[in-house]
Amino acid sequence: MKLPICLFDAKNSLLCPQCEKKVEDGKLTKADVNASIILARLAKTNQEIDDFTLYSCKEFEGNFVLSLSKNDILTIRRSRVLYRLLQEQFQGKIWLVEAEENDKKFIEDMFFPTKVLSINSVWAPGGIQKTKAVISGKWTPRFPINMETVIQIVKNARNLDIEIEFENKRA
Repeated sequence: MKLPICLFDAKNSLLCPQCEKKVEDGKLTKADVNASIILARLAKTNQEIDDFTLYSCKEFEGNFVLSLSKNDILTIRRSRVLYRLLQEQFQGKIWLVEAEENDKKFIEDMFFPTKVLSINSVWAPGGIQKTKAVISGKWTPRFPINMETVIQIVKNARNLDIEIEFENKRA
């Protein structure tokens, strides 16, 4: 298992001076530390989690964006049991994104399992970039993803102003 903090620190829920300094310097967040501790605790009883690589965790108003390796995300998405196990450990909703991905892939991960048909960026006067994502299907009150939450997370995590549109407009 690879984590933003030392594996020893994560297993013992206590930070060494080096990891503590990274937190003080802003290189690590409290969300990074908490997510590392949670994964280390779960890894004791789950071999799949023991193989994970957590790059970072960002918290936005009770939403946790976990940056993991591509294979780890595939493992979680294949197993509802594993996803629920992870979700139960966090105090809010978890969002799984690939580490070191581009903005397009980040947005697609935020909408998983819904298909994103296109993502376009337009430069407005004044150097402002606007991004528009077109989502497959049509919006219904039962749509599983909170659009406002996604907009806020994308704005905070990637500094992108995003507009979301559905393939089929509302009736």
